[in-house]
Formats: sequence, structure tokens, C-alpha cells
Amino acid sequence: LLSKLDGLVDNAAAVVGYESSSRGVVVELNDGRREEFDVLVGADGIWSSVRAGMYGEAVKEQRGDSRQGCGYSGYTVFAGEAVMPLADYYDVGYNVYIGPKRYFVKSDVGDGRVQWYAFCGMPRGTRFVKDTWEGDTGSTEEDRADIVEYILDLHQGWSPEIEEVLRNTAADSVEQRDLYDRNPLKILFQSWVDDNKRVCLLGDAVHPMMPNLGQGGCQAIEDAYELADKLATFDDVGEALDAYQNARKGRAATVTFLSRLASDLVINAFDTPWSLHDAKGKSWQSYLTFAWKPVLQLLIFPFQFLYLYSYHPTGPMGDLPKELERAWRIRHKTNSEAAFAALRQNPTTAQQSRASFLNANDGDAAAPTSAATLPAAR
Repeated sequence: LLSKLDGLVDNAAAVVGYESSSRGVVVELNDGRREEFDVLVGADGIWSSVRAGMYGEAVKEQRGDSRQGCGYSGYTVFAGEAVMPLADYYDVGYNVYIGPKRYFVKSDVGDGRVQWYAFCGMPRGTRFVKDTWEGDTGSTEEDRADIVEYILDLHQGWSPEIEEVLRNTAADSVEQRDLYDRNPLKILFQSWVDDNKRVCLLGDAVHPMMPNLGQGGCQAIEDAYELADKLATFDDVGEALDAYQNARKGRAATVTFLSRLASDLVINAFDTPWSLHDAKGKSWQSYLTFAWKPVLQLLIFPFQFLYLYSYHPTGPMGDLPKELERAWRIRHKTNSEAAFAALRQNPTTAQQSRASFLNANDGDAAAPTSAATLPAAR
């Protein structure tokens, strides 16, 4: 994709500020340059400089449990990644294990690799390892030495598969991040477009959400589709940006709310379910969890996912999804078997072939750009 945009992408040129007018927008970059464009799209993530300029925020400013207008979710997440030839690797793409004030997720990410996330209800700032995406230089071996054992202790008595996944993860691939999101009401009622109708927000810059439903990237893609469609449809840039935010606000706010609700229920309401076979679940949350199980499985989850997957603006795709799936399964099996063979031959090299997914600088790759700038709509 990048090769098709030759000359249009300027990496490592973060937007630190802007000045807009009815005629266009002047963008200030972190290297001191000032460039003029017709439209600025703030797609620079949860700690967005563009959003800070639009809403009068200070980038990453912490006020209690709020940071740059985003609230702390109550969760910190540990995450890691490794090549793992698990017994169910080709059969199960995604597992979720839920317990009191924490949940554990395992996901197949291709090439024989498994990503896992351990979401733990902890006070903000409870730090064990550093987060390179936040600008940390990375944790030392001493920092990380006991992190896998610590996470294992947190999940003692849980599924044996969690222990298998953690035991196969190198400590130096584990990172940690506190999770924040924005209030869905802010997403719904605050403008995504500046007063001069030349700047708009997209993705995590305007609707960062909890990862429970796997919708953060999906909603950003939907934003991008609607923005491109409206810029192509309207001659007036301001009308296009207004039409874009009107098309996206309700759905983005709803998905953010559903993602937040899922995590809040785990922290505040769910516990080990009551069972006739043991005495582990005796709290009111245990009885509630037991009672909710059939409601969640038969009613809530089906309608929730029906809504999430209801966005198909180009209409039915016929057999294309099945064809893509068949091609992916063949490619997935071939690449994964090659990774497993490399792991058997040289375990250390195979596990070091890719950095942690939380790492901002994967190998020698350039840092991502902070925002996108667009020429006139027509």
C-alpha cells in the first residue's frame, strides 16, 4: 500500500499544532516546518495533538484519573507475543478467559504467532514494565525478569492454556499499558470538526475505546471510508466534513459505550459463577454471573455482534468473503508451518524475529506520522 502512495507519505513528521481559516489550514510539524493544506485530518491517536488544539487540551495532561480528556478505565494491560505451535492453533482464533477483576485474551495473529493480553483491574500507574509506545526507552532485563511469573501468579488456578501461553513467552516481549477511553457522550455531542470547517478528527483521536470488542481499528476504517466518500460527494469541504461527522457520531459513540460496558461489568459485577459442584462462587456477583450467562449467550451477544457487523456501505459482497477466507487459510497454514519449523531449528532466533506488538518502533521502521493532510475535495 505504501508503495502506491509514493511521494504522499512523509514519515516521522508529527503534527504539533495548526492554524485554520476559511481558506485552509497551516500545519506545524515537529521538525519546525509549516505547511499549508486544504484539510487536516487528525488521525494521531488517543493523545492527539490535533484534538488538543481543537478542544483546548494539553497533550497527555494528567488530572486525577483523567488524561487529556480521557478517563482511566480501571484496567492496566500486560501483553506479549510469541511463535507457539499450540494444539488448537488452526481451530481456535480467539479465546477469552474471564475471572474476578481480570480477563485474559489469546489471539492467532498469523505466521505461527500468538498474541495475548492480560487485562487486570488495578489502580492507575501500577507499573511493572515500560511501554515503548508511550515514549519509554524500554524496560531493562531486570525490570522484566519476574514479569511472566507475576502474571502467572495472577492467573493461578485458571485454564492450563494460560500457563502454556505465558511459559512460551519471552519476558523481553512483555509490555504494559494503562487503558483509557473517552466518554461516549463527548463523542456524540462534541464536534469532530473545527469552527472553520478545515480540520476533522478520525479514529482513536476522537473515539478511543476499550479493546473488548476488537473495534478500535474497525471504527477507524469506517471513519476513513465515510470521510473519503463525503469528500468525493460534496464540492464544499465544510459540508463534506459535517456530513462525515453526522454519519459517524452515533455509531462510534454506541460502539465505545458497548466496549466500555463490557469491561465495566467484568470489574464491577462479574465473579466466579455459582455452581453446585464447588464453593468458589458465593458472592452476590457470583449469583448474578450465573443468572446472566444464558441471557448473554442467547440474547445480548447475538444482537451486539449483529450491530457491530451491520456496516456494509457498498452492499452485499456475494461469495467474495468465502473466497478470501479460503485463500487466507492456505496462506496461513503455509506461513505458520514455516514459522514452527524455524522454531524447532532455532528457538531463540524464531522468537526474536518480530518485536512486541506494543513496540512503537518495529525494527528500523520509521515512527508513524501524526496526522494526515488532504488537498481540496475536488
